[in-house]
Amino acid sequence: MAELTVELPVDHPGVHDQEYLRRRARIAEVGARHQAGEPIPNVHYSREEDDVWATVSTELAELHQRYACEEVRQGIARLGLPTERVPQLREVDARLHELTGFRIRPVPGLVPTRQFYGALAERTFLSTQYIRHHSVPFYTPEPDIVHEIIGHATMLASPHLADLYEAAGHASLRATSDEALDFFSRVFWFTLEFGVVHEGGGVRAYGAGLLSSYGEIQVFDQAEIRPWDLRAMGTTSYDITQYQPLLFAAPSTDRMVDELGAFFDEFDDDTHRRLTA
Repeated sequence: MAELTVELPVDHPGVHDQEYLRRRARIAEVGARHQAGEPIPNVHYSREEDDVWATVSTELAELHQRYACEEVRQGIARLGLPTERVPQLREVDARLHELTGFRIRPVPGLVPTRQFYGALAERTFLSTQYIRHHSVPFYTPEPDIVHEIIGHATMLASPHLADLYEAAGHASLRATSDEALDFFSRVFWFTLEFGVVHEGGGVRAYGAGLLSSYGEIQVFDQAEIRPWDLRAMGTTSYDITQYQPLLFAAPSTDRMVDELGAFFDEFDDDTHRRLTA
């Protein structure tokens, strides 16, 4: 395999840091070389990378107690992530498989949309392994291992939420047209990425994008909070480069799990046409 190179956008904090670029390339090679079914090789993270994880995970742990919903907090306790170092995907994979039957597979970077969603149907989550640049530990312009593990893996430690991920994967496979997949992706965005729920007299977060964002989880309740409406989610645009100005709140976690699960179980091209007619 040819040596990988990493190209970052000009506004990325690490774009001019040659050591960071070399580290990213070496970590990407681990994901690129991995074959499904084989043990996940460990990444030898640097002290600096472990420090970034320790800083971010410690702060997020406190914020989750204030802003995350109960189902997520239970998942956090079950997963038991280390706080002093970057977790190895091999250990997260073993723990998730024990808890909910989900698997983690390393990938070198972002993968095509259909590949990412399709893997969920096999109860497999495709995860990057690199971590954000040390100069801004509370910011990343792209999904990194903080987002993948503190955001998504925390949710996958909940049997109810893990089942939603699998159902979402099957729904994506039935969305054969680009238009149907776009509708599905918007629902996924406003739920499993940026979902909120009414709980305990307030609004609490359960979406991975909120759970892994030090800044946004503290201010998401300042967004416009609209009533739970899956059809509206599927036709609402969003911008990934900014804090979300609009969120949809489920009346309860039970209602969210039941209705989102039913939506994913039934979704296909015909459903999309009916919902957008």
